[in-house]
Amino acid sequence: MVETENAKEEQMQDTSMAEVQQDKTEPKKAEEKKHEAAEKTESKPEPKKTATDLKNPMRNLRISKVTLNFGAGKNQQLLEKGVKLLKKVSGVDPVTTVTQKRIPNWDLRPGLAIGAKITLRGKRAEEVLVQVLTAKEDGLTMKNFDNYGNLSFGVPEYIEMQGIKYDPEIGILGFEVSATIERPGFRITKRRIRTAKVPQKHRVTKEESVKFISEKFGVKIE
Repeated sequence: MVETENAKEEQMQDTSMAEVQQDKTEPKKAEEKKHEAAEKTESKPEPKKTATDLKNPMRNLRISKVTLNFGAGKNQQLLEKGVKLLKKVSGVDPVTTVTQKRIPNWDLRPGLAIGAKITLRGKRAEEVLVQVLTAKEDGLTMKNFDNYGNLSFGVPEYIEMQGIKYDPEIGILGFEVSATIERPGFRITKRRIRTAKVPQKHRVTKEESVKFISEKFGVKIE
């Protein structure tokens, strides 16, 4: 009887020790599982960033408008040729510009047509700008850009452009080109209600415009 009771006590001690050891190992296993889960989450590849994540679309530059100008002074025959030239280059009828003041030394009077101009926007503006830039094979210079990022240059002879043939009715003439470069949000300066100025951080700088024109149109700028 004594031996059986001793055997029972030993069994009870063994079971209690096993339970104690199991209680000690359970938190260790839980910690190991947490550690493995953390390692799995760390080893997961991060999702690739999209273009909108890498760059703010409100900072992108764009061609707002392209203006072609031709000045003839008081010579009306030269003005007629300039009107034909601008229409030949852009395919749009130009608008004549008139004087507002009287300048006797130049024989100018108010209301006299002295030039012509065309303003293009959207895709057509970019198409004409690409065609006009073909006349600048030597590239552009930093002097062609102002402090607000706008681009201006002259085309001495229109026959230097690709796709434009010589017209005997026009002769050898040139014209001026101006491209206005803006960012989204510049409309606040033109709206009727609550007009405001563009913040300094959002304005286009000369360096940004140079980089934009060189990358988008492949023009050498020195």
